[in-house]
Amino acid sequence: MEIQWMLLFLRKHAEMVHALDSLGYEAPNLRKLADEVAAAGFYVVVPDFFYGEPYVVDNPIPAWLNDHDPAKGFDDAKLIIDALKSKEVSSIGAAGFCWGAKVVVELSKVALIQAAVMLHPSFVTVDDIKNVKVPIAILGAEDDHMSPPELTEQFDEIVKASEVDSFVKIFPKCSHGWAVRYDVNDPTSVDCASEAHKDMLEWFTKYVNSGNYPTTE
Repeated sequence: MEIQWMLLFLRKHAEMVHALDSLGYEAPNLRKLADEVAAAGFYVVVPDFFYGEPYVVDNPIPAWLNDHDPAKGFDDAKLIIDALKSKEVSSIGAAGFCWGAKVVVELSKVALIQAAVMLHPSFVTVDDIKNVKVPIAILGAEDDHMSPPELTEQFDEIVKASEVDSFVKIFPKCSHGWAVRYDVNDPTSVDCASEAHKDMLEWFTKYVNSGNYPTTE
């Protein structure tokens, strides 16, 4: 299993947040994606919700989750959002990958952000989706043990029946983690990840207003 991240994308009147992958803040694909979003005009925040303790593959996941529960990530994300709003940030989007998707859906349930994107989510339930209050995009994989296509299709049915604007897509021939754990030397993997990144950016461009960057002091 791979524990991944959330991103906050920010502009003065529009910002974005990303949540960390199991490799943590140092993950190269994370930084590359954050740079791509920033180049599109967003102010990007990439918090280290793991406090320098990313998940190590093949270690027991339950023990790691005891100290890195998404509920704690949600509490930390609220503090970050409060800090951003203190700098007159009025519009915030959040993207969550695997572990980070649970944080993003919790933010969406209480409308602390203006738009959300979940990519190959983990720990997200049908009840979570029923309570989403902001526009949400859900990008799933054809081969995903954490959110199989059948679950993603349930998410799609729920949001379509609600008043929340949504976009749901299942990527064929992709597996859990494809949006950030792709092999940069594999053109097919890069193309699939790039398509997901494009969908994510288009969603935030649509729902998160543009504006000036907040000052950083």
